[in-house]
Amino acid sequence: MFTGIVATTGILKLKTAIGGDFRLHIACSDLGLESTHAGDSISVSGACLTMLEPDSTGFFADVSQETLSLTTLGLLRPGQAVNLEPALALDTRLGGHLVTGHVDGKARLVSRHTDARSERFEFEAPIELARYIARKGSACLDGVSLTINEVDGAKFSVCLIPHTLEVTTLGSLEPGDEVNLEVDLIARYLERLIDPDLQDQKLVRE
Repeated sequence: MFTGIVATTGILKLKTAIGGDFRLHIACSDLGLESTHAGDSISVSGACLTMLEPDSTGFFADVSQETLSLTTLGLLRPGQAVNLEPALALDTRLGGHLVTGHVDGKARLVSRHTDARSERFEFEAPIELARYIARKGSACLDGVSLTINEVDGAKFSVCLIPHTLEVTTLGSLEPGDEVNLEVDLIARYLERLIDPDLQDQKLVRE
């Protein structure tokens, strides 16, 4: 579990194809990984991955076909930056919102423009995910917890303050770029709870 508050950015050093998927080597010297262990979770641009061989300089992580199909990780090139957040500890301040690191799909940046000292970004979500995005709700984009400002069909806008633009990879996005999108956790479970097909099956059993 994560909060969507990025701790730092790392750099992809190497992407190695192995048996149909990839192993990533990510360098990050200021994340304090000395106390972590192989098998610990970490959010890499919003995707929950398992750390392998973590040390003070970075870590390796395997990326499965499922993750490659839903995220932008397969498109990463050596030298590119990624947003990083270690898994949430029970004594950690919850500053963003509850994020699982289970990416639902990719959203495309439509436009960005200045809004006072901040910038307003407009994204377009896949139509099948748009139903989970609500005005003043939360979404996680490339591992960053953001508040939805406006919604227009499958398009939605978020406002990025100067700090977010500076310390995450979102500031380097250009129109047409894609980001990893995780919709609000509560919205997904709520849909499942009120699924009419499941309710009908319950009535049949009773």
